[in-house]
Amino acid sequence: MSTETRNRAARLTGRRVRQGASVASAALLLSAALTGCAGSAKADSDAIQASGSTTVAPVASDAAEALKAKGLNITVATQGGSAGGISQLGTGQINIALSSKPLSEKDRKAYPDTDFVPTQIGADAVGVIITKEVADGGVKGLSKAQVAGLFEGKITNWKEVGGPDLPVFVYDKEPGRGTREVLDKFIYGKGEAPAPPKSANYAIVGGNLETRNKLKSTRGSIAPLSTGFIEGHPDLVAVPLDGVAPTLENVASGKYPMTRPLFMITNGKPKGTVKQYIDYILSPEGQKLLPKHGYLTREQMGL
Repeated sequence: MSTETRNRAARLTGRRVRQGASVASAALLLSAALTGCAGSAKADSDAIQASGSTTVAPVASDAAEALKAKGLNITVATQGGSAGGISQLGTGQINIALSSKPLSEKDRKAYPDTDFVPTQIGADAVGVIITKEVADGGVKGLSKAQVAGLFEGKITNWKEVGGPDLPVFVYDKEPGRGTREVLDKFIYGKGEAPAPPKSANYAIVGGNLETRNKLKSTRGSIAPLSTGFIEGHPDLVAVPLDGVAPTLENVASGKYPMTRPLFMITNGKPKGTVKQYIDYILSPEGQKLLPKHGYLTREQMGL
């Protein structure tokens, strides 16, 4: 074999060795990555999963953050609002449903194998929210009939209810949201709400933050929204309903007509770390989180 041939063979062998080493290294890296993923999945499986109402979520998130120091791993989401949380609990996807509406018989019948146990953590007022421009233009309050007319698309200009000559734009909550149920109960009692109006000035929104942003960006808009979400936003106004404003006193006494309880719902009685989480929110320290978001504590509601 010539010297050149031997050198060529040596180079080829070296290349194969390096390629083999690269493949081995890649395999080791892949194995490590998969092991890491498995470890993460195992850690995540130990987390408390809470999901649902965008009204309850801020309190749930604050409590989750406070309990990190005690070693609790809690994730809070707002998928589908109250109805979404109840559905996820019913199908075993989460540990706690966050809900700003009471459980219904329909909810229980939909998931007969789930032992829904609600724990009320506080209360909230739902406001009929308008822009400051509309309020300053003369709308100082609305009757039940006027609210119905606005959301049904029968009142299309604010001048029809004593306000400015400005088109009404309605942002309504999607069905299943706790806020929507409170509004419907106020307007229709036990009756069914009519189909949404077919209007270019009517749109469906989801969570509270989205609703607030739409109100702030649209002239002449109106929407149902937790009054806690407009604190610090002077360009939005919660109008009195049938002459009753959503003050702390009126909400606590039940005089204000659109008051609702806030719940954390579990499958069976809370136990283990889930109980530790809920007990913290019920404790004096945890209850201080509610007024931060404009909500009433259990004590203020006489619970």
